[in-house]
Amino acid sequence: MKEINVAVTGGAGQIAYSLLPRLVSGETFGPDIKVNLRLIEIPQVVDKLQGTIMELIDCGFDQTGELTATSDICEGVKDADWVLLVGSIPRGIVIDGKKIEERSDLLKINGGIFTDQGAAIGQVAKPDAKILVVGNPANTNALIGMNSAKNPSQQWFAMTALDANRAKAQLAEKAGASISSLKNMIIWGNHSPTMYPDPYNATINGVSAAETINDHQWLSEEYLPLVQQRGKAVIDARGASSAASAANAAIDTVKAVMNPTPDGDCFSAAIASDGSYGVPQGLIFGFPLRTSANGEVEIIQGIELNEFAQSKIAITTQELESEREAVADLIN
Repeated sequence: MKEINVAVTGGAGQIAYSLLPRLVSGETFGPDIKVNLRLIEIPQVVDKLQGTIMELIDCGFDQTGELTATSDICEGVKDADWVLLVGSIPRGIVIDGKKIEERSDLLKINGGIFTDQGAAIGQVAKPDAKILVVGNPANTNALIGMNSAKNPSQQWFAMTALDANRAKAQLAEKAGASISSLKNMIIWGNHSPTMYPDPYNATINGVSAAETINDHQWLSEEYLPLVQQRGKAVIDARGASSAASAANAAIDTVKAVMNPTPDGDCFSAAIASDGSYGVPQGLIFGFPLRTSANGEVEIIQGIELNEFAQSKIAITTQELESEREAVADLIN
């Protein structure tokens, strides 16, 4: 049986608890791949990972390989094929008596974390490692990590699949269609309330979702805010952030990168812009992506964007440029 090395930060958190069994069950990497899983946590809670490891062993999956826990990022990511950066400092945490609420504060606090993690990944992970940033602010955390890694042969992604799944569900419900009928769900820009979940290029049974629903007022005044603010709504409802759905989206992203994209479809994730669609080069930006038959992930070109879409994409682009400026000292 072939083996793959997978590292996960924030291994003791809620998202990881939903994520880890699906990484070692054969679902994500296939039934013929043994998964060596490295769980990474801060020193204060790393001992709790032993209980998680016991549970993973007790699942009895044939694909479960070596399971280790560490607080040493270099040990955790050494020779990793995949690194899932789930852990980050969340909004609302109290540090030195101050409650962290502003996105700018989150950027600076997480910046130091992702600088160190990126440097370690660049130095000791596999040369062709793939890195998925789940911890927020995901796009700019990925930007910091990628620039700290200084290893262009590795590929960095920020997760927007959770937004895409949310958007598909809302469009399907409004149209009275099954979620499986939704294709080409694109999340443009930042994983934040400025994201643009594109209903015009999404399709329901091959027809534009916007055309099928035929209600521009609902799309602009209800659908967009609903998707953009869904994370906050979940927090308000359950008293904690999205965990199961975030873990599911991470699995969706890994599988989308690992497997050729079906004809006529795309997947959503944020990657470094090459200037496509006028997005400034280097920003970690949500695009429509395709994985080719030879495993290359590429931005799908030629997507038509109406004036409404362009205005929304301009807003999320501006936010990401502002975030890049806020962490300029960490990426130069």
